[in-house]
Amino acid sequence: MAEISCRRIDEQRPSEDGVVGERVLVDRAWPEGMRREDAPLDESLREVAPSVELQRWYGHNPRQFGEFRRRYLTELGDQRHRYAAARLRDLAEHHSLTLLTATKDVDHSHTVVLAEWLTEPGPHDDQRPDAAPPQPGRAVPGSRPPGYRAAASAAVANLNAGALAFVMGTGIVSTALYVNGAGIASAVLLWVALAGFAVLVPAYGWRLLRRRERFVADLLGPRAFAFLTLAISSNVLAARFVPDGHTAAAGAFLAFGTLGWVVLDYGIPLALITTLKRGPSLDQVNGTWFLWAVGSQSVAVAAASLARVTPGHVLPVLAVVCWAVGLVQYLLTATLVLLRLLARPVQPEGLMTSVWIFMGAAAIAVLAGVRLIALPPGSTMLSRPLIIGSSVVLWAFSSWLIPLLLALGVWRHALRRIPLRYELGWWNLVFPVGMYAVTTHELGRATATSWMTSVGRWEVWIAAVFWAVVFAAMVAANLRSRPTAVPGSAGAGQTARPQSTASTAPRTLP
Repeated sequence: MAEISCRRIDEQRPSEDGVVGERVLVDRAWPEGMRREDAPLDESLREVAPSVELQRWYGHNPRQFGEFRRRYLTELGDQRHRYAAARLRDLAEHHSLTLLTATKDVDHSHTVVLAEWLTEPGPHDDQRPDAAPPQPGRAVPGSRPPGYRAAASAAVANLNAGALAFVMGTGIVSTALYVNGAGIASAVLLWVALAGFAVLVPAYGWRLLRRRERFVADLLGPRAFAFLTLAISSNVLAARFVPDGHTAAAGAFLAFGTLGWVVLDYGIPLALITTLKRGPSLDQVNGTWFLWAVGSQSVAVAAASLARVTPGHVLPVLAVVCWAVGLVQYLLTATLVLLRLLARPVQPEGLMTSVWIFMGAAAIAVLAGVRLIALPPGSTMLSRPLIIGSSVVLWAFSSWLIPLLLALGVWRHALRRIPLRYELGWWNLVFPVGMYAVTTHELGRATATSWMTSVGRWEVWIAAVFWAVVFAAMVAANLRSRPTAVPGSAGAGQTARPQSTASTAPRTLP
């Protein structure tokens, strides 16, 4: 490992400080008052900088530097920073490196954390979290092809906390197609969702056992609620199995989902309250917090669906309690998220697709209400008019949210020119769209509102098309990022070198 130093970009010119090697700007924004042609640097890697949300939370407060360091080290392993971090590590292995920043207090800046991260011994080749897609035709002597095993190991090590959003989105679109009469397409998506669940749940367990520190750091961070996708996806599958008559499978998935909900629905708020050091702002609040309410409502939907075909009083009581708890959680979370969006500046890079869960959380509460009113009278402890009235209000509010969320998307991608590319967060959009379609159709049937049922049928096909587009984008993105050996270099034990990401826009998490 070559020498690494940290400097302000306006401190000295390369000819004056005598440093030989690569000078890399690692700030997300270009320094004010400096022309690009006058900048004393060799490369700019903006994606390796802390996320917009983390920078706002930190506010360059030295008293919070310890917690900032921990959060930033966690971020360096996620998908947003992966390729730029790999490029920076590659530079550090072959050149003396100067990390440049416009921050005045360099000693308490992210460059110091980056330098520490770069000088730490890296993991074995099959466990490197900084593996990046190679650039064909460029090779680094002395390395060996990563192979599929190494790529899979790196993918699991960097598994996103909300990866099971893929199963949630696929499962609810399968349900939507089922209620629309498209049995074959629904069955295909059900098998796709089951395959995703079978792969991702063991991957979570492997990551917990082999990457415990990073796993725990994610669990204690502001996006910890994304772990609730584990319970929600299981409950979505449970509800989908019921109309097919597979009550045993539905019961097993419901048991797993309920257990996960109990552990995470209590554990995550407890961890945030007792462990996480928070700044004075609301910048850590994000759309994934709505999964707190979605988790409760998913138990209500699955339990009420299974209660219709199995005897006993436990499932109806569980369903109505979780529905009520989910409503309160939704109101609390909506207050926090709206306060965050309206009271604090919002940068387009920081506006995530997870904000669509705002609408999806309201929609799943409606679906839970529809399932409750289908139960025998007297089994839900609540009157039918109360449940129907609450469901209609929530459906109207979720409908009102759609134009607002679409307008925010236009602002982010069309006006502020954030590139529209695939990221895991798109599955956080598929789920609300599919859930809203099912909700509209089922609420129309429950209230004998024919126009609503007809609209719901059209929305189901929109959700199916949207799922297909996002799925195709996911496959294409994974194919593009697959590591490949440089032609003719396999015998020499060489691999391609990561492509520079100097001009790549920052990514966002789900």
